[in-house]
Amino acid sequence: MKLREALIFLVFAGSVLEVYSQDPVAQPGELVGQQRAITTAVPFIGITPDARHAALGEAGVATSADANAAYWNAGKLVFIDYDYGGSLSYTPWLGKIVNDMWISSLTGFYRINREQVVAASVKYFDLGEISFRGRANEPLGDFNPKEAAFDATYSRKLTENFAIGISGRYIFSNLTGAFTGPDAQAGNSVAADIGVYYQKLLQGGSRESMLSLGAQISNIGAKISYTDNNNKDFLPTNLRLGGAYLTQLDAFNTLTFILDLNKLMVPSPGSGRDTVSLLSGMFGSFSDAPGGFKEELQEFTISTAVEYWYRHTFSGRIGYFNEHKDKGNRKYLTMGVGFRKDNFGIDIAYIVPTNQREHPLAETIRFTLLYQIGSSSFEFEESVTD
Repeated sequence: MKLREALIFLVFAGSVLEVYSQDPVAQPGELVGQQRAITTAVPFIGITPDARHAALGEAGVATSADANAAYWNAGKLVFIDYDYGGSLSYTPWLGKIVNDMWISSLTGFYRINREQVVAASVKYFDLGEISFRGRANEPLGDFNPKEAAFDATYSRKLTENFAIGISGRYIFSNLTGAFTGPDAQAGNSVAADIGVYYQKLLQGGSRESMLSLGAQISNIGAKISYTDNNNKDFLPTNLRLGGAYLTQLDAFNTLTFILDLNKLMVPSPGSGRDTVSLLSGMFGSFSDAPGGFKEELQEFTISTAVEYWYRHTFSGRIGYFNEHKDKGNRKYLTMGVGFRKDNFGIDIAYIVPTNQREHPLAETIRFTLLYQIGSSSFEFEESVTD
């Protein structure tokens, strides 16, 4: 493994930087403005798993439900138009630098009845092969670090328009393999998500539209440690709020306008975070920024997108993700297409950085395959796709 790859691994092993939010080839001076970025352990569980929402600027808390709905909002899963199915996603990671790092996600769901749906998923992150060396630079051997998260979700309608859902998650992170000891061990933790979702069919003359609102807090769980119980890092507990407005242009064409806001519910840098408990860190994350309310606002990221569908068969997507320059400085345009035929579907996504900084997924094509069986459950969807 090249030196640059080893440095990237050390960033993960130290759990001090979210690699996907930083420039892997930036010079030290270019990162000065990002020293106030919030960092967590196991950032891989916050990486968008599917190509559809990757193309939508990573917005998805209030979009229409599909096989990957549980990741974005456990509450909206029950509004899926199918009885059962699943998806498989694949993402090359840092493809411009290495060729052996990748992320994959496998999901499956099953409708119990009209009011209840369950789902399960696994996300796997392969960090490629690492060559370990001792203090005297002597070779110690090679190892393939890996991380995984296993989820189970239950989603239930409380009314025809409103639903709630909850997910449980087991997280495993092995960054050092056989090289274990008091200063290096595999990390384990458990976490939960809770999400709510509301949608309302709107009548407007000859056209119909759908308003959807969603909210989810994800990765509520115990801190994780790679050394001992005295050194623990926060999970990427995240608050996601958003809405989507779908409008029927005519009998065959629809447009959906999407907006998401995200905020990590973990202590800000410089707020004494090492001694803060889980709940104190979550609730205090809205008022602990050293720069006051102005800095708290900077900790929100914004995702906007538009999704076009033709007869629920072909889709075109474009989105934009924006993060404040002092909080990670991720700014990129996303785009993609989707295709559905009978029970099968495929989504493709592509990222274009807009701030002249490299991105781990720049010039990388992401894929998701879907298999869903069932019939549409909503009159509006039927009127659009028939």
